[in-house]
Amino acid sequence: MSGAYVHGYDARESGRLLDQAGALVDLLHSDTSYPAGCTVLEAGCGVGAQTVTLARNSPGARITAIDIAERSLDEARARLQAAGLTNVRFRQADIFDLPFEAEAFDHVFVCFVLEHLPRPVDALAALKALLKPGGTITVIEGDHGSAYFHPDNAAAREAIACLVELQRRAGGNSMIGRQVYPLLVRAGFDAVRVSPRMVYADASRPGLVDGFTRRTFTAMIEGVRDAAVGAGIVQPERFDAGVRALYRSAEADGVFCYTFFKGVGENNGPPAPARRLPG
Repeated sequence: MSGAYVHGYDARESGRLLDQAGALVDLLHSDTSYPAGCTVLEAGCGVGAQTVTLARNSPGARITAIDIAERSLDEARARLQAAGLTNVRFRQADIFDLPFEAEAFDHVFVCFVLEHLPRPVDALAALKALLKPGGTITVIEGDHGSAYFHPDNAAAREAIACLVELQRRAGGNSMIGRQVYPLLVRAGFDAVRVSPRMVYADASRPGLVDGFTRRTFTAMIEGVRDAAVGAGIVQPERFDAGVRALYRSAEADGVFCYTFFKGVGENNGPPAPARRLPG
């Protein structure tokens, strides 16, 4: 999708995405469903980690899921087939070169995609052109700047900053969650509303501790070690100390917090010029 995916496409990353999706189903998707007969575009489906939930929550909707990586699409197809879901068709496509007619869809769904794109407003505007009048877009993004934990640790914060920097160098923005509202407004959407979705994990929530603190967030940071060290951003010993500290927050007396942002906008008029917000 015209942006570098800093996490890579190996089996370990696929597993991390599935762990993330499983841990966050209720938090992110409990209020997303589409009526029978409507058409939905999932832009940037990856390995289908979110697509399974999308299809289950809206069994009567006709979903088209696109991604730029054919390898990811192959995994997504297999995943949906294994789940017995038949209301999704997959297609290789780029958000900036979409092979659909204008106003082809009733709804658009975008999850963990804008963070990887150098021109997120342009991407949203391109997706808006595919929406029928009255259609909606749903956008979900994380924000690595929202991560905090106990015990606090400077090396852990530096390890997280390594991923932020790598994504910046690749043309993305791993702190884009806080910008979901202004991005949707600038792309011309109406009635934009955003809600924060905080993950809070302590020992009383062992599923989140394992599924999110360990297997999603810390695994994500750990996965960029070689790239961060190779780029000269951090010394290996310092990075390793940071990862150990993040795992430490998953112990019995540890706490980990992270916030996602879910935005919904409506297409209530013709394409509008980009809006400038104050500040």
